[in-house]
Amino acid sequence: MRMRHLLCGAALLALSAGAASAATITIATVNNSDMIRMQKLSPQWEQKTGNKINWVVLEENVLRQRVTTDIATKGGQFDILTIGSYETPIWGKQNWLLPLDDFPASYDYNDIFKGVRDALSTGGKLYAVPFYAESSFTFYRKDEFEKAGLKMPDHPTYDQIAQFADKLTDKAHEKYGICLRGKAGWGENMAFLDTAVNAFGGRWFDMKWNPQLTSPEWKKAVTFYVDLMHRDGPPGATSNGFNENLALFTTGHCAMWIDATVAAGMVYDKSKSQVADVTGFTAAPKEVTDHGNGWFWSWALAVPSSSKNAKAAKDFLAWATSKDYVKTVGETDGWTVAPPGTRQSTYANPEYLKAAPFAETVKNAILSADITHPTKDPVPYTGIQYVAIPEFQAMGTQVGQLISAALAGQMSVDEALKQAQASVKSTMEQAGYIQ
Repeated sequence: MRMRHLLCGAALLALSAGAASAATITIATVNNSDMIRMQKLSPQWEQKTGNKINWVVLEENVLRQRVTTDIATKGGQFDILTIGSYETPIWGKQNWLLPLDDFPASYDYNDIFKGVRDALSTGGKLYAVPFYAESSFTFYRKDEFEKAGLKMPDHPTYDQIAQFADKLTDKAHEKYGICLRGKAGWGENMAFLDTAVNAFGGRWFDMKWNPQLTSPEWKKAVTFYVDLMHRDGPPGATSNGFNENLALFTTGHCAMWIDATVAAGMVYDKSKSQVADVTGFTAAPKEVTDHGNGWFWSWALAVPSSSKNAKAAKDFLAWATSKDYVKTVGETDGWTVAPPGTRQSTYANPEYLKAAPFAETVKNAILSADITHPTKDPVPYTGIQYVAIPEFQAMGTQVGQLISAALAGQMSVDEALKQAQASVKSTMEQAGYIQ
């Protein structure tokens, strides 16, 4: 009897030790459908490990503000941050993030595309692991093009896009020739606009860090954008970011949409999209150059140095960005929506290639996006739809707000760019870039 009591006591001690070692981690992430799917599948990891997750799911601009404030102040609110290829090397260099080079061999770091790994590294160390990676390209309605007798080229120019949009707009029936981001933010409207400025031959800075926002190239690109959206875009475009335009396109309101390649999985998902069978895709538009006309981005997961649950956080990252996770999504939600752009094994999987007609185009767009040569003329920075310096987040958002005001008709394009130039110049002088 005594032996039985001892055994029961040992079992209780083991259980209480296991409960004590379980952690609750807090994850800050964006409200994109891929991340919402990660949240939906995460009980699998919780059950396997005994850990729990507290989710903080935010709209893109709000997420960026919250995580930037928290990490800069060492607030320690979050154990896992959803950040991207802009923040990761900057924050890693500041030692604000933990290196992620100690996952088990089964994780297979070499399976991640080298360009994606490099974009999330600094000093030879990986500071975030990619949940998905993307470039940008052009979605278009094949049925609408056929009806109008139009043919989409493999490499359209912005001028051709405008001509198509003019012919395909039917505002009386809430059909718009084109939908583009108008919501202000360095990662919202400026993500698209930076690629348009690049395509028109513009750049943020010359080789001496002098801002170029009042250059003829910027004026042409932004004027083109504002005029096109007024003629052929939906009403209220200043409220539309990625998610809003995705909803417009998948419900049949847009003939064309230039945005992230990651949207392809959602557009071709027949359970959620009304246009899955009639959508085509082609390269992001060029104009005077194709340098930087398609962006590069990776939404990735990182562990801040302030995390008190780093071990559990890393374990979740190894699960959520693994080959097995991609397989789980493919088998439970359909291969069309498997996280794209990160792993070579995904693009060697016949089930994925069969389900995703866009797979090779997306892979080629990501692999050909060159963040080290983003513009026609030389520049002192890297990054296609961002400038990889700490000051850019605030500058990009300020410029995005001014261009959004021009789109709303609250000021002229010239006035918006004049104010943008003055604001950026002041920031660069204060930061010591300009002597």
